[in-house]
Amino acid sequence: MRQPLASGALLAMAVSVVHDPLLVSCCLSILAASWTYHFISYVGSVFVARGQSGKDLLKPHMPILPESQGVVAGAVYFAIMFLFIPVPFMQWFEWGSIEHGGGVPAFPHERMGQFLSGLLALLSMLFLGFADDVLDIRWRIKLWFPLFASIPLLTVYYVTYGVTHIKVPLVLRGIVGTDLVDLGVVYYVYMSLFCVFCTNGVNILAGINGVEGGQSLILSLSIVFNDLYQIYTSNNRPTIEAHLLSLFFILPFIGVTVGYLFQNWYPAKVFGGDTYAYFAGMTFAVVGILGHFSQTVLLLHLPQIFNFAYSCPQVLGFVECPRHRMPILNKQTLKLEPSRVKLDKTSALGKTMIRILELLYLVDVRRDSKTNEMIECNNLTLINLVIVKLGPSKEWVVTLAIMGLQVLGTLIAVTIRYGLVHVVYN
Repeated sequence: MRQPLASGALLAMAVSVVHDPLLVSCCLSILAASWTYHFISYVGSVFVARGQSGKDLLKPHMPILPESQGVVAGAVYFAIMFLFIPVPFMQWFEWGSIEHGGGVPAFPHERMGQFLSGLLALLSMLFLGFADDVLDIRWRIKLWFPLFASIPLLTVYYVTYGVTHIKVPLVLRGIVGTDLVDLGVVYYVYMSLFCVFCTNGVNILAGINGVEGGQSLILSLSIVFNDLYQIYTSNNRPTIEAHLLSLFFILPFIGVTVGYLFQNWYPAKVFGGDTYAYFAGMTFAVVGILGHFSQTVLLLHLPQIFNFAYSCPQVLGFVECPRHRMPILNKQTLKLEPSRVKLDKTSALGKTMIRILELLYLVDVRRDSKTNEMIECNNLTLINLVIVKLGPSKEWVVTLAIMGLQVLGTLIAVTIRYGLVHVVYN
């Protein structure tokens, strides 16, 4: 315990002389990384003793590792965020500033409400994710989790912002007759579904060491880039404050993710479980909604969007969908190979979907040498597809490939967001 306590003391001294909320957030994020790394090391054995553990199936001897360590990362995150709550509002807490004016404007209750609603949504999702890890809740039930967790967030959004209109692309303005369309309640439905997608986007692109934390780290850094760009190029005060609020949420998340990733990188010492995946996804949803850039956050999820679309034939039941679709380990070569699904019971429509994917070079199909009938294909996940394209690969190589695709997705998203947006919207 000495190392995290020492790092906390040093950073407390640094924070005491720093008055910029953004710098304080950066300092606390460094502390979050240290605490997460060390606390996971300390409590891992406790989780194993309580039965919260799992086998690493992609290792030759299948070691038993602590599971649900996302709850440790989440606990550190909330400890850091609770410490940070007064910092952005420090000028209103100074002696005499509230009672005697002191040149300080009215206390920003709306901004405080947004901050607390974001924390409440994240805390709800962390709890529900841990409940899923412990109780192994069915998909058709846990799919509703993000909808309930988003209610406080959307309620505060309605009270503080209430903006439900969108810009119409140039090509449609002649048809619609205006450049703005008010979606009303449909906009809140969109944001609810946005929360559902974000929380499940990370969770379905999982199954190998480091991939959940790796993709989350790239996504977080992309959001930081977008926030900093908006802050330093915009003259609009509400825009600057919205992106500062986004940074206050995402920087500590980067801290806990780095600490967790050191423990989960190949060969993993722990698993994050659904707890980490849901917590990470809701973090992206919160910053997207409170920062007013949910469309940009969606663009940054291009690999997750592709993975979901690619998985649809199995997820929707047209092709058999086993409970686990992770790759398999070849114990002779110690390399990962794509897991496969039999097609003998697949409907004609399902086989048509597989045939289309085959024509697009997006699936590896094995056929009967005599009849040329499709026998089996790789499970339809981005991870399996990467292995199909790379050939049998080490686990850490596949993780790096997924992170590379996440970086590529970010570059495409930034090009669309800042390069093509003027063409589409003028």
